[in-house]
Amino acid sequence: MEGELGALLPAWSALPFVGMLLSIALLPLLAPSFWHHHFPKVTAGWALVLLVPFLLVHPHAGWEAVAHTTIVDYVPFLILIATLFTIGGGIHVRGGLRGTPLGNATLLAIGTLLASLVGTTGAAMLVIRPLLRANETRRHRAHTVVFFIFLVANIGGALTPLGDPPLFLGFLNGVPFFWTLAVFPEMATVGAIVLGTYLLVDIVQWRREDAIVRERPDGPREPIRLEGALNLLFLAGVLAAVIASGLWRGPTVTLLGAHQQTENLLRDAILLAMLAASWLTTSAEVRSANGFSWGPIREVAILFAGIFATIIPALRMLQAGEHGALAFIVHAVRTPAHFFWASGILSSFLDNAPTYLTFLSSAVGRLFPGVAPREAVVRLIAEHPDFLKAISTGSVFMGANSYIGNAPNFMVKSIAEEAGVPMPSFFGYIGRYSLPVLIPTFLLATWLFF
Repeated sequence: MEGELGALLPAWSALPFVGMLLSIALLPLLAPSFWHHHFPKVTAGWALVLLVPFLLVHPHAGWEAVAHTTIVDYVPFLILIATLFTIGGGIHVRGGLRGTPLGNATLLAIGTLLASLVGTTGAAMLVIRPLLRANETRRHRAHTVVFFIFLVANIGGALTPLGDPPLFLGFLNGVPFFWTLAVFPEMATVGAIVLGTYLLVDIVQWRREDAIVRERPDGPREPIRLEGALNLLFLAGVLAAVIASGLWRGPTVTLLGAHQQTENLLRDAILLAMLAASWLTTSAEVRSANGFSWGPIREVAILFAGIFATIIPALRMLQAGEHGALAFIVHAVRTPAHFFWASGILSSFLDNAPTYLTFLSSAVGRLFPGVAPREAVVRLIAEHPDFLKAISTGSVFMGANSYIGNAPNFMVKSIAEEAGVPMPSFFGYIGRYSLPVLIPTFLLATWLFF
């Protein structure tokens, strides 16, 4: 049904999605007060501009697409990030952290390594607040948060299916759990270049700070200690639930016209239980020390509701392959380098999980036509692993190219702004950081690996 619907949709049906992206990009810059107070209305407006005619013209297939996106994609996505946000907000690192270039680079490296173990959202929520506190006396902090988004919220999640949603979907579709460790050379190379670039940039910015900031404080420093450690147990429960949902296959149930797996429903129920347990057992003092508020997750929930709604036509057209209005994209993607950049560029602005699946399907369909999907994935890994490496790394790495490339990006931005960090605008982020730092790094990775 998805392929049939995608073949029927005209290219202009993606215009509400373009409008949604332009609103996120331009309104905070051109009308910041209006956007701050009315972004839920703007988001709802773009969603309705798409959904009303979409459901009128395609009542059956359209409703199935909306129900599938809501129940299978958006709700589990929101449950996962809300759970990790709540648990991470209950863990407070207290002590004498200082925002020196070496200290910041060390925190970024730790967060990057954690991302593949606890997910990019989990690692971001664990490390961003200690990083912000360590740099609270510095005037030049925005670049540190941007590089944090690059490394911890994106690049670091490339090594396991727990790291980033695209890889988890690959795991559910037949990619072995530990196969993603095969992209360690790509992840280590890109991560090292970006971290090294950050260290150079932060040394320059450190020298621009006032002398009183750069001077080491006199007297003993407060020892580092962890508060809210019970949340580590809840975090382990989240990881166990996510892994188990990929290993056990239960019956399929139908909810509002969408087919959902029982194991996914059970996983989401466990995650909500972990969220509630974290909220009820963590003291208000710990959350207050973290500057915890529901503002960032509320912003992500609203904006990504609009993104998930308006993205439906674009994804359906891509999934229709050569029969869809976006067939020119599918026809142009042939080599591993093509797959790396195509999956990456789309993941910069579309949700990277369905983008990953779209190009995975395109690769196995092109190389093994007529072969059952899971068998085709096995053959792809055995015979053409570079294609899967390119799709995996492109989808994960290039989520860092914009604020909307991956959900943790927006949460980190919102948390930093609540802490008083003047973050760059949508285009400022791309023009000042993504284009000069990430794009040359990805070009080098293409030459080295694909």
